[in-house]
Amino acid sequence: MDNTLPPNVHVSTHPCVRAKLSQLRSSSTNARDTKTLVHEIATIVGCEALAHGLETVQTGTDTTPLGYTYSTEDTAPAHIALVPILRSGLSMLDAVQALLPAPVPVHHLGMYREKTTFQPVEYYNNLPYHKPSAATDTSDASGASELAIIVDPIIATGSTVCAAIDTLRDWGVTRIISLSILASEGGLKRAAETWPEGVEFWVGGVDAETDERGMIKPGVGDIGDRLFLTVGK
Repeated sequence: MDNTLPPNVHVSTHPCVRAKLSQLRSSSTNARDTKTLVHEIATIVGCEALAHGLETVQTGTDTTPLGYTYSTEDTAPAHIALVPILRSGLSMLDAVQALLPAPVPVHHLGMYREKTTFQPVEYYNNLPYHKPSAATDTSDASGASELAIIVDPIIATGSTVCAAIDTLRDWGVTRIISLSILASEGGLKRAAETWPEGVEFWVGGVDAETDERGMIKPGVGDIGDRLFLTVGK
């Protein structure tokens, strides 16, 4: 693998991620174990990403069960949205929701890759509509979130995540964190160039290339098909 990945790309070196990714690659790993491994890798990569992508802020004081006063803390920014890319992005959603200290809105984007051109086709988008000024008005719940967290297990050619970034940028987000289990080197570089000052990519691992079908080689196969038992449909 090329060691010259862009500075907004972060590849996990966690030993547990590497071991779990090796297990995930196996064709003998069934749907239930695939779901568990994706969840576990997403938890570790999510921890690494949020440690860098969030800040801690003082929010006041509270009292412990023994009557001691302590300073309370929360995370910033306050306006965060999770954006799973349907359908396989749903497999990472619970992991990231569990890491965040409070519930955040979830806005789904449905995209599939056209089989001959490898270009993304958007078939579902439930980002809330808002007035042009709403993105800068944090009191308006319909406005764009300050931080959007994309969850999509695989970045192969990069087309899908590039389209998602463009959609979120048009919506009005000011910053994006993209979380994935595995990416191809070329797809990751392409995606990293879409909005380099606004997007940070965190991935569990990187493979060198894609094949003639646009699948990562050696990769993990089609995660959506493996999760939902639709391989060979």
